[in-house]
Amino acid sequence: MGKTLTIDPITRITGHAKIMIDLDDNGNVAETKIVIPSMRGFEQFCIGRPAEEIPRIANRICGISSWDNHLASNKAIDKIFGATPPAAGDKLRRLMQHLAWIANKTLHFYFLVAPDYIRPEAESRNVFSIFKSNPELGTKVIKMRQLAAMLVEHFSGKVIHPMAAVPGGFSKPMTESEREEMLKGTEELLEFAKFSMELAKTEMLSKYMDVIEQIGVINTGFLGTITDDGTWEIYDGKLRLMKADGSCEDFSYEQYTDYIAQHIEPWTYSKFCYVKNWGEFGLELDNSTIYRTGALARINVCEKMATPLAQAELEEFRDKFGRPCQYTMLYPYASLIEMLANAEQALALLKDSEITDKDVRVPVEAKAGHGVGCVESVPGTLIHDCETDKDGFITKTNIILGLTHNAAAMNLSLKQAAQTLIKEGNYDQDSINHLEMVVRAYNPSFQD
Repeated sequence: MGKTLTIDPITRITGHAKIMIDLDDNGNVAETKIVIPSMRGFEQFCIGRPAEEIPRIANRICGISSWDNHLASNKAIDKIFGATPPAAGDKLRRLMQHLAWIANKTLHFYFLVAPDYIRPEAESRNVFSIFKSNPELGTKVIKMRQLAAMLVEHFSGKVIHPMAAVPGGFSKPMTESEREEMLKGTEELLEFAKFSMELAKTEMLSKYMDVIEQIGVINTGFLGTITDDGTWEIYDGKLRLMKADGSCEDFSYEQYTDYIAQHIEPWTYSKFCYVKNWGEFGLELDNSTIYRTGALARINVCEKMATPLAQAELEEFRDKFGRPCQYTMLYPYASLIEMLANAEQALALLKDSEITDKDVRVPVEAKAGHGVGCVESVPGTLIHDCETDKDGFITKTNIILGLTHNAAAMNLSLKQAAQTLIKEGNYDQDSINHLEMVVRAYNPSFQD
């Protein structure tokens, strides 16, 4: 009789989840599951609330992606109220998102992922061991993450659960002294992003290509946001869906229901997304309806990056791994290319004189309507779909988070890794950690 191997909890992730692996009578992997044991219910929380309150509710879905949820819901309410934020208000939203991403990507790479590569021994596989063995690195990482977070907080009031963006724009303009302070700090963050990129090449690519090429590898499609000319984008644009063969189809945010469907399984509270016109949903390794979002997906679907340093890294990445790249374990590396882009774009915004314009908000009026707000969050594409009655109260919501998009793909990556690592009942602590590494690579927020 077979047995079930349980890893509970999955360590070094945000939120709570467990892995369950069913072994057959021969000790080989029969089935794998990533189980999310709790329901959140944020869609239901929104029903009956005034539309302008939704950005202050949705930002609590996840502490890691607070700004992304805040902005997506604001964009949805903008659409319902027919409001177009002034240029300065739009740029302040973008700036906060870029800086919040730098803080979040620093957390993911250094605190959650790096111990697997820099300190792989089981007894020292944690961020404290890294910082103890290399105090200079530890000081740099903590200082830079604090800097990114405090730049956001000092200007907007809150880095977690923000309220600064409002329907119609932004709640306050930026002063010249604030701009100068943030410009200096962001220049430091750009240097840190360059440093992180080189560290990843030294500690990840040069030493662990065997793991990268063998563990968690699946063939899927990809989804991400691009501009009209195909440039990488995280705040506003259109969606691009790429098949595993590299062919693409672009569509507007409002058209997402024409492509994406959601499936429910009885053993987890997570929903599973799939492309409905690619076939029937399934969690088999050869299922062709599954796609991925997040860092790897975004650099796969885009034609180019928006900034020169990130573009040079993208070209190097594609020279080595092709397009689309299907190596799950390269998600953290792709994320650092994006961190470089975040820093470059934040600097460009702070050097734009228009960002200190006093016109940051237009008046809004409650009305009946339907709006779809979409931004990229660090874990993946974020969709907030809201409807209101004539008094501006929410009557219907649908929220698709990065975790929801990636739930099926994470389960498939786990299955592939488990079948590779566990044979005839044989596995060890390193095998268990490699299974967790596959999940951590996606930077999932199981709070979503």
